[in-house]
Amino acid sequence: MVSMMNTLRLRLLTVLLTLGLLAVQPVYAETNAVSNVEFSTQGQGNLVVRIGLNHKLSAIPASFTVNQPPRIALDLQNTTNATGKNLVEVNQVMLRSINVVQAGDRTRIVLNLLRPAQYDSQIDGDHLLITLRENDTPVVSNMNTHFADSAPTVSGHAIRNVDFRRGATGEAKVIATLADSSTGIDINKVGDSLQVKFIKTGLPSNLRRRLDVTDFGTPVTFIDTREQGDNVVMNIHPKGEYDYSAYQTDNKFIVEVRQKSEAQLASAAKGVYTGEKLSLNFQNTDVRAVLQVIADFTGKNIITSDTVTGNLTLLLKDVPWDQALDIILESKGLDKRQIGDVIWVAPKDELLAKEKSELEAEQSIQNLEPLVVRQYQLNYKKADSASRELLGLPALPGDTGEGVTCDAQAQGIAAPLTAPAVTAPVSGAGTASNPNRILSARGTATSEMQTNTLIVSDTLSKQDQVAQMLKLIDTPARQVMIEARVVVANDSFSKALGAKLGVAAANNTMGVYGNANNTNLSNMQSPSTIAASTAAGATTGANYAVNLPAPAVAGNAAALGFSLFNLGTGGLLNLELQAMETDGVGKIISSPRVITTNQMPAVILQGTQIPNVTPGTATSPPTITFSDAFLCLLVNPQILNNDSVILTIEVQDDAEGPQFSSGGVIATPIDTKRVKTRVRMRDGETVVLGGIFTQDKRTTQDKVPLLGDIPFLGALFRDNSETNNKTELMVFITPHIVKDDMTLR
Repeated sequence: MVSMMNTLRLRLLTVLLTLGLLAVQPVYAETNAVSNVEFSTQGQGNLVVRIGLNHKLSAIPASFTVNQPPRIALDLQNTTNATGKNLVEVNQVMLRSINVVQAGDRTRIVLNLLRPAQYDSQIDGDHLLITLRENDTPVVSNMNTHFADSAPTVSGHAIRNVDFRRGATGEAKVIATLADSSTGIDINKVGDSLQVKFIKTGLPSNLRRRLDVTDFGTPVTFIDTREQGDNVVMNIHPKGEYDYSAYQTDNKFIVEVRQKSEAQLASAAKGVYTGEKLSLNFQNTDVRAVLQVIADFTGKNIITSDTVTGNLTLLLKDVPWDQALDIILESKGLDKRQIGDVIWVAPKDELLAKEKSELEAEQSIQNLEPLVVRQYQLNYKKADSASRELLGLPALPGDTGEGVTCDAQAQGIAAPLTAPAVTAPVSGAGTASNPNRILSARGTATSEMQTNTLIVSDTLSKQDQVAQMLKLIDTPARQVMIEARVVVANDSFSKALGAKLGVAAANNTMGVYGNANNTNLSNMQSPSTIAASTAAGATTGANYAVNLPAPAVAGNAAALGFSLFNLGTGGLLNLELQAMETDGVGKIISSPRVITTNQMPAVILQGTQIPNVTPGTATSPPTITFSDAFLCLLVNPQILNNDSVILTIEVQDDAEGPQFSSGGVIATPIDTKRVKTRVRMRDGETVVLGGIFTQDKRTTQDKVPLLGDIPFLGALFRDNSETNNKTELMVFITPHIVKDDMTLR
């Protein structure tokens, strides 16, 4: 059944094709006729179709091919069908059947192929021979395709210019300007390059050159143009896998080369043509007739305006039919409008004028159409917000949450939650020209907040548009919960080493002593006093000649002291060594979280407002100002259709610092940690927004000059301290999209 339907379809298309037998050939001296159609097989699977004629043809007839279904068509002008039949069944090798159909004074020969094939055409006396050969590629093409009559026509064929351009989608355009539109042109793919041959054509000396077009960023690297006997040969050298199309408009022959790249086709989706490919050859043919040929092969209904006139020279090879149609329309200043399978073709100005008149008529009808009042009870959308959208007015300040910040006085925190009352205009006066307005110029919209009802007065057609829009916007807003973790990690290390040394003699008659400042040697203490102070563990009660204890940064250092006493002389040597090493690790974690609807900012904060006191005077009382020390999470989410979330987020973690007094003012500094950014992430995914790493490393040494530099023994005359403090701040964010049943995904 399918095969029968395809056969019927092919026959019907063949009959339709004959209605547009349009390819113009050289005029015959007298009317010719097809007397018989024969076929025979040859070696290597070739098949030859012999078309008998009453008179010898002066040139090979124009032909074109179609890929789906595979067909080859030849047009014979001033020729009738004298075979007495329209169909010749073959069903051999690669040929299913042959159609011979006459329309007026023209006859079309259509070869209905079983599969794609290559073909050659040649004249043998009063016969036209068509040789079909197996084709390894899925393109029906002539191995030696003639874009125009390659037989010598008139002398003077020449190439005036060779130009190169880069197309809008990155394709290469090689443009050859010809002296006349009847120049014979052949194009073949030779190896990896394209060879274009201009038959019986001259080439000026300034065009015999190689064009290096690598810098244009197209698939073509360079173009060679040279003379070869009486012909001109142009070799186009592309790179990589490519596809090409060739066509001629008047005296310009254009070859387009495109890279076979999925990414390029996706980025230039507007310029991609999907119609089945065909090859056409028309010389000075009426535009209306060319459009009829495209209509016959595509099955589309093309209506051509009476104002479409003029002739067209068009040469196409393996070009999608929709691209061929665009080329024809652009070359003749035409445009199209398509409704279903019907395409209306007319001059651009005519189409624009018609559309303008239709719009003016529609506007006049709207101005006379009676108004209808309808009520829409909304479930999720606020009625006053919907009315403003219909009137094209901006949202109220409280509807967008732009006042939400990490500030205690921001809107929604210390201020009332309700926005200030703003009366939306209920009339279209003064706003009819607003491009964002949905209602007509006479339309009005009001809202009743108690029942959340929207009341619209407008024409019936506009009411339908309002109803459709409300179905889209009156839906529950998606919600997302954002959880943040602010981690502050501390790692501190310090060590210190110090010494104290004192010497005294009995009865204070000899020795070296020192006071706390190591500057006055006359303030001496008896050995018993020094020993008592040392024995009591005091670090400052005794006076030492060398007083270099462990630095205060080390805290409470461990001390080791001893005294050497000589009973004979009463001399006393006091020595105290201090050493300390501390190591501490701390971590502070804050975890704020907040839930909000899509594209609605939200904030959550916790902290303290710290007072700063300014003393009063005799005439004014003291004043108190407050500083904020908050842990704050501010988010504005945008939920995407693929369950990803774009977050505009700000995290702030402030802490109170040590107080100080300056000029009678008691002030408290605020240690601030803050990050603000915009990030896209998946539902449930945790992302580190950023971090701050701080390291404070210090080494200090105090010593007695000269004595402190003595090896080993110099340790009694110096102290050392070393500190290494590390602080790291990290902020983690995790969004969770809330389902309709209020559970997390």
